[in-house]
Amino acid sequence: MRILNFGSLNLDFTYTVPHFVQPGETLSAEGLQTFPGGKGLNQSIALSRAGAEVFHAGCIGPDGEMLRRQLIDAGADARFVKTLPNARTGHAVIQVDAAGQNCILLYGGANRMVNGELIGEALSHFNSGDWLLLQNEISGMEEILRAAGEKGMRIALNPSPITPDIPHFPLDNVEYFLVNEVEGAALGGKGSPEQMLEGLKRRFPRAKIVLTLGKAGACYFDGEQTFFQPIFPVKAVAPPADGDTYPGYFLTDIVEGLSGPKALERAAAAAALAVSRMGASSSIPSREETGRFLAAAKMRQS
Repeated sequence: MRILNFGSLNLDFTYTVPHFVQPGETLSAEGLQTFPGGKGLNQSIALSRAGAEVFHAGCIGPDGEMLRRQLIDAGADARFVKTLPNARTGHAVIQVDAAGQNCILLYGGANRMVNGELIGEALSHFNSGDWLLLQNEISGMEEILRAAGEKGMRIALNPSPITPDIPHFPLDNVEYFLVNEVEGAALGGKGSPEQMLEGLKRRFPRAKIVLTLGKAGACYFDGEQTFFQPIFPVKAVAPPADGDTYPGYFLTDIVEGLSGPKALERAAAAAALAVSRMGASSSIPSREETGRFLAAAKMRQS
């Protein structure tokens, strides 16, 4: 089964600093690393490394060709990645302090230039029953959701970052919502995880929902039952890509026909590996690495 991920492509400029720069302060960074990133690219790489057949659609500037190569090297199909000659590639300026905390300044760039022409071209190659994965870092979201729904594609949405316009998108055709606590509260109402999940179930009665809870694990509602998956404890390194690894691995397993609990377990294992490594897309583990980690974790628990 094919998955089209219509998403962002960023260059992540990651600065190691003794502390976050303060207003009026000039601070010398202790190091700089450049990583490929963007939630869209990260999730396409997670999908591919998990074993999915994934196609990525999105926009870059001439300075972003390394992102296309990154997708191809990871096994994703990048034929729908369009280079805009007069645009700058989206990028993030990331500070990582001595405690491993991070703060991020994001510039949308070419990600905010996705238009109807590219949307129509990409979707024309997919049919009813194919999958669409979306985040919320590109323009054209309403048009993509509406057109994919009309084609009968199966839609999974990771509504990140949450913005005021998301509740007004055509969300009735979304089959899977992949949300964290911030996104869950925005769409389902504030409260405990149980209250958020109930709010999401009431608002989207036909949808299945994954609610990630950071160190508290994750919940999954499959339309009938709710399942819980704890994290696999590891030493974390920031900035992590576990938030993008999780949906990539979970959706791959769902597409392959695995049960929700099994998909949650493997997603949690892959996310644990990702959070223990530096970088965004470069921290995402392979299917084989994840399998070995999961097997070792189960042996320790037995």
